[in-house]
Amino acid sequence: MQNRDTFSSYHPAINFLYFALVLVFTMFFMHPASLVISLVSSLTYAIYLNGRKAIRSSLLYLLPMMLMAALINPAFNHEGMTVLTYLPSGNPLTAESILYGAAAAMMLSAVITWFSCYTAVMTSDKFVYLFGRIIPALSLVLSMTLRFIPKFKAQLHVVSEAQRSVGRDVSNGSVLQRLRNAVTILSILVTWALENAIETADSMKSRGYGLPGRTAFSIYRFDDRDKAALVWLGFCGLYIFAGWMAGGLYWRYYPSVRGAVAAPLTISFQLVYFALCLTPVWVDLLADRKWKKLREGNV
Repeated sequence: MQNRDTFSSYHPAINFLYFALVLVFTMFFMHPASLVISLVSSLTYAIYLNGRKAIRSSLLYLLPMMLMAALINPAFNHEGMTVLTYLPSGNPLTAESILYGAAAAMMLSAVITWFSCYTAVMTSDKFVYLFGRIIPALSLVLSMTLRFIPKFKAQLHVVSEAQRSVGRDVSNGSVLQRLRNAVTILSILVTWALENAIETADSMKSRGYGLPGRTAFSIYRFDDRDKAALVWLGFCGLYIFAGWMAGGLYWRYYPSVRGAVAAPLTISFQLVYFALCLTPVWVDLLADRKWKKLREGNV
């Protein structure tokens, strides 16, 4: 069951700043604790946004991808001091390469999960609102691309169901017949995409897109709630960045595994990072609790 996301109702600048922080930190912090925090937080928020069924389907391709990334690195990267054994090719298999492969797999999975949350929160109208005046052409192309992907998937489902009803699905017939059915479905989708592009261009032209002096309607307003969120995100971002500059989030895998010593200060960096990553979840839980109290008071 999909929940109501209160964090999505914040100003688009707050939403974009949050995802920019967590994505940049996830891609640059290779500390095991930071990777676990980012992956667990992204999965938690994805479950809240899309429900358990959606995250279950996401894990069907996340887990094989994590396993593949974890296995590929030791097979091609032989750096490290701790040699466990030797491969049939004669190259050493090191513990450091295995650990780095696992860390890279966690980082990749966390980034993909964060981007799935980003597409659910940062809609195309929010992106155009933020960057429409700065980079109008690029923002329009990106928003249309992000909007086209879910529409293409939905149309693929519709076409597949229609073809299945007449016995021309990719699961019917011999291998050659299945290939022909797949080409037919692809041809239908390409034709639909081209027609949709023409209709979109005609619609934009009729609404005066690109004309000088054209105004844009916006429903977003930066209120006190957004100011408080901006202060919180700014504090977390600066504190974590300072911790990274000071070496409190340092971790290396080659030639030997070594990182920042666990101390109250370094632990505080991880705690603030954990609080930053779970900010939308805290916001949603507090809003749900408040809404529940209001409903109980009205009963």
